Amino acid sequence: MPFAAYVLLFLALPTVLAVGSGFFDDAGHFTWHNLSALGDPVVLRTFWSSVWLSGLTAVVGAVLGALVCYALLGLRPSHPARTVVEAAASVLAQFGGVMLAFAFIATIGLQGLVTLWLKNTFGVDIFAGGAWIYELPGLVAPYIYFQVPLMVITFVPALTGLQHQWYEAALTLGDTRAGFWRHVGMPVLAPSFLASLLLLFANAFSSFATAAALASQGSQIVPLQIRAALVSETVLGRQNLAETLALGMIVVMALVMWLYSLAARRAARWQR
Repeated sequence: MPFAAYVLLFLALPTVLAVGSGFFDDAGHFTWHNLSALGDPVVLRTFWSSVWLSGLTAVVGAVLGALVCYALLGLRPSHPARTVVEAAASVLAQFGGVMLAFAFIATIGLQGLVTLWLKNTFGVDIFAGGAWIYELPGLVAPYIYFQVPLMVITFVPALTGLQHQWYEAALTLGDTRAGFWRHVGMPVLAPSFLASLLLLFANAFSSFATAAALASQGSQIVPLQIRAALVSETVLGRQNLAETLALGMIVVMALVMWLYSLAARRAARWQR
């Protein structure tokens, strides 16, 4: 019951308000005019930037995280190294916002430690083409930073669910190690990997704090454009633009989570 109340107050109610307010004007009258904002070139470009950023960081984070999980597979569950990695992944997956933005600014910012070291030691100026760290490309590395630990958390149970008897049976039937992964391991893990990939996409698509602290100028992604619509005095001449953008995000997130549920249901067949 407490969890149901939490979901109702902090997930269901805000979602209903965001969806409902997108169809009403300031006078409370029902209108379709707000949805026209979703066809604006600026809004479409922002949505594409969010999708591009989320997709890229999700793929990179999923691949790197899967490699870490594969490395952990050779260790016992009680091995100290595995315990440390899993504990670090649990912490780093939640490390974001202002702290993460400051860490990257202090490391590879215009006056960061690594930036100055490369410039003074090797004469390499990583900002010769401009201050990219404060623009959309600068969000890629911070997002991957918390995407990889999240992949480790979500994908380790799928890898540990592989039965050693399957590997022995494959070798007994004349298969090789590579053949086992090609014919058994990868098909079994594919739904879990896809589910984790979609979860990483949703995580990046809805991320706000890190982007707000690092890319403070402009509205390169949808969450930042929603903030700009709420605090700016000029909102492209449309009413309730922030609610309309939130409605668009909810539609994208609902589609992603629906696909995630399908993949997770498929993966659950092999985890029973």
